[in-house]
Amino acid sequence: MLERFTQDAREVVLHAEEQARTLRHGQVGTEHLLLGLLSRPETLSARLLAARGVDHERVRREVVRILGDATGGDIDAEALETIGIDLSAVRERIEEVFGPGALDRQPHRDHRGALRSGRRASFGPRAKKTLELALREAIALKSRDIRDGHILLGVIREGEGLGVRILADAGVDLPALRTEVRSAL
Repeated sequence: MLERFTQDAREVVLHAEEQARTLRHGQVGTEHLLLGLLSRPETLSARLLAARGVDHERVRREVVRILGDATGGDIDAEALETIGIDLSAVRERIEEVFGPGALDRQPHRDHRGALRSGRRASFGPRAKKTLELALREAIALKSRDIRDGHILLGVIREGEGLGVRILADAGVDLPALRTEVRSAL
């Protein structure tokens, strides 16, 4: 299905994966797709959402507030220290045995040859459904390819994921947004 995605739509998916990986969330969800849509301010979706007061930073704050940020910051280190585990000492010992940077994620090249860090994040069932619905929206609109707007329509149509919940909580009129996206496509 990805072969039908425009470059902008592919970037949405790649950014969604990157956000899930950066936040160390187990899977890509509709909230990460929404972040992906907002990652490129020049796209149709980002412009329509920005006009409604929804931007990348606002959505990311909401995602972190609801799901947390599992990047293992100082709070985790402090919690482990209370039970006698010193993360710095653990890291030093591992690097003595396995070499410097042994705990760092290794970069790899994506399908375009660009360097990416860490492993790919898997897509959760709602995100998969959203991308399937994006394809259905493209077909219904007689579009030969899948654009970022189709992904936004998929997020809206899926209707139960965290992405659409964040939009609704931000006061976005989802039926009106859907109509505007369809008209613009």
